[in-house]
Amino acid sequence: MTAEIETALTINNLSLWYGDKQALDAVSLQIPKNRITALIGPSGCGKSTLLRSLNRMNDVIDNCRVAGEVMLDRRNILERGGDLSALRRRVGMVFQRPNPFPKSIYENVVYGLRLQGVRDRRILNEAVERALRAAALWPEVKDSLRQNALTLSSGQQQRLVIARAIAIEPEVLLLDEPTSALDPISTLVIEELMTTLKQHFTLILVTHNMQQAARVSDYTAFMHQGKVLEFADTDTLFTTPGQRRTEDYITGRFG
Repeated sequence: MTAEIETALTINNLSLWYGDKQALDAVSLQIPKNRITALIGPSGCGKSTLLRSLNRMNDVIDNCRVAGEVMLDRRNILERGGDLSALRRRVGMVFQRPNPFPKSIYENVVYGLRLQGVRDRRILNEAVERALRAAALWPEVKDSLRQNALTLSSGQQQRLVIARAIAIEPEVLLLDEPTSALDPISTLVIEELMTTLKQHFTLILVTHNMQQAARVSDYTAFMHQGKVLEFADTDTLFTTPGQRRTEDYITGRFG
């Protein structure tokens, strides 16, 4: 990574265990700010576990133990006693399958703002339009904001979930295979959306789709058995990987 690119998150020797099973093994990464970083690797290599560690989603899992640091603004987010709500306002997450709430489109978008105590209707209205425009959904739903979000198509639901996540203006957006349940056209829309969102947010993307990683990400980390074996700008990693295992994976020889 060049010196001019700021770092959004610094991961230092992060290890994680579920009971006796080690899922992450001394992972160290610098996540560049306002870029898309893809995490790739075979199933079970620790990609989603790493992603979930970045806003402490793993805290809800019994017998989960973590060592190491995840630094956000020089503060280790893994320290006990930290404010999880404040952390998740700064580090948002979008899951594999769209998960809108059974509420109106409008209420989905303002959900996080209402939790923060925002009641001013003008502020909420502005936030809804801003977030839906940023999620490339406004033209499709602007006349039906009171419609139940569950009536939207899967692709629209996923963009709504993204709008809900960015309405509270996080610094980092975690995306766990956000297009794996979508059709090719909806996938393309989400990919184009990601390249737009990086102007305002830092994106970290878990994907099994090598073509997607190559298309949308600026940097890629290849993971295997809980370790990061290689991290480089995406063009370099996909054209001249430095590790044989990386080359074998991206060319389909294993994984």
